[in-house]
Amino acid sequence: MTARQQRGKAGGVSTRATARSTARLAAVQALYQAEVSGKDAGDVILEFETYRLGEDIDGEAIADADADFFRAIVTGVIRRQREIDPMIDEGLAEGWRLGRLDAILRATLRCAACELVEQDDIPARVIIDEYLNIAHAFFSGEEPRAVNGILDGMARRIRPAEFA
Repeated sequence: MTARQQRGKAGGVSTRATARSTARLAAVQALYQAEVSGKDAGDVILEFETYRLGEDIDGEAIADADADFFRAIVTGVIRRQREIDPMIDEGLAEGWRLGRLDAILRATLRCAACELVEQDDIPARVIIDEYLNIAHAFFSGEEPRAVNGILDGMARRIRPAEFA
């Protein structure tokens, strides 16, 4: 269990924030699974909502994910993918395209981009921090730094008032 999840259970972080953090992680995993398995995203969403959200992972109980927030992220990515993929490409180093990235990294960036576009009630810096934490959960190399840089640049373009 992550420190954030433990604090959520102890009351140090709100239950809603913990449920949203868990939903973000599940959304990244669901998009990854849909991409690598070739399954329909709707089927993957249903699988996650039925069998995975709120379950034990590796023998450790995790906070129940906010299922509505999970669904909003995944369906938002699917609905807006043609809009958000070029936004991500714009933040990549010259010569790199989204298709060259690791599938879990693509899913992380797509989820974050979707939130930056659709969830204007959540501060951009919170979204960046949440997905940076997810990147650290999956990668120990340069990927988290890349996620931070790409999302920071994207957030500044999408929500310039928050960085004035």
